Amino acid sequence: MTRGGKNKDRESGPERKCIATGEVRPKSEMIRFVVGPDNVLCPDLAGKLPGRGIWVSATRAALETAVKKNMFHRAARTELRVSSDLVETIEQQLARRVVDLISLSRKSGLAVSGYEKVKGELSKETAEVLLQAEDGSSRGKSKLSTPHFGHYIGWLTADELGMAFGRQTVIHAALGAGGLTQRVVEEAQRLKGFRIGTSDAKTAAGVAGKENRAK
Repeated sequence: MTRGGKNKDRESGPERKCIATGEVRPKSEMIRFVVGPDNVLCPDLAGKLPGRGIWVSATRAALETAVKKNMFHRAARTELRVSSDLVETIEQQLARRVVDLISLSRKSGLAVSGYEKVKGELSKETAEVLLQAEDGSSRGKSKLSTPHFGHYIGWLTADELGMAFGRQTVIHAALGAGGLTQRVVEEAQRLKGFRIGTSDAKTAAGVAGKENRAK
């Protein structure tokens, strides 16, 4: 059960199994890949490309394991061309998706930036998401608190937040409820798995170890 008495399982939507960790997760917490022309492995972050999906948990550890242990080849049952910088490419694409969604939220009037504006939205309890640059001053960031029952996103850089607001850099920002806010939160969670360590590293390593012992 989540806060408010809602059943989390019912809200998570369709689930898929990660080829690296063996875990079953909601699609919103994973990254889909498909086999493209000439057997090239193609990321499908939007989940709209045709073809059978190959799913990996949205964490750096899981994706690195899938690449290192040739799990994509086994899942596709054929030899694939996998980019050597796949992990970095995925991280960059996820960051760009978050930035673009925040930018669209700003244009629709649901996003503000700057310490005083964000402080004002928080005090009025109209903000649902607090965003702060990971490379911003810890002292300055500590003066603002995550909205009650809201979300915190703190793994974008000041430059990335700046891009979303058409400025050079941004340290503090906030999103109101509605619009694209939920999508921002979901995409930011996928990006978090590439920028902040998760327990998937241990899980993926365990799966890989079992496979090696079975050979």
